[in-house]
Amino acid sequence: MAHDTSSLKGYKRYPLTNIAVYNGVTLAHYGLGGAGIIVGDARWPLLGWVAGLVYLVFALAQMYVVMPLVVCPSCAYRRIEGARCVSAMNLVSARIAPVAPPEDFALRARGALCHNNLYMASLIAPLVIIVPALVIAFSWPLLAIFLAVAALFAVRLFVVFPRVACGHCATKGRCPNAKAMGIV
Repeated sequence: MAHDTSSLKGYKRYPLTNIAVYNGVTLAHYGLGGAGIIVGDARWPLLGWVAGLVYLVFALAQMYVVMPLVVCPSCAYRRIEGARCVSAMNLVSARIAPVAPPEDFALRARGALCHNNLYMASLIAPLVIIVPALVIAFSWPLLAIFLAVAALFAVRLFVVFPRVACGHCATKGRCPNAKAMGIV
């Protein structure tokens, strides 16, 4: 399944630093988001723990299970011999899912429950859930967590996507996300 990579304009194999930044920001966002949900529901500790853990399972599953099973199989990084994408999930996908037609890649942005919407929900949900908790039972630690999650969201949108991830992607010309963000 090797493809000619001579015309690629971007990374065939993302450097480990890019992968560490991308996954580090992702895991920090999810971890702090889950912690914020738990801390935000301090008046009802059981509810807080359940909601925080459900969020964490959802966020981690959509990124590290659903993406390699549903999105990665149709990504060009699965077809380029020796390639490694910015999340490195193409390597996981190669072990757990068959290759899918490249035209299926656009499906990641179609439908109410498409992967793009689930991905954005995993990033936005903790912010939306923490705000009412701040209003009902303000605390400085919760405000600090909220600001950290908001900062990670902004860093992802304005630094990680354009400069660490999508800006160097060899397949950004075919990606609905890159087109939506104006990176192409």
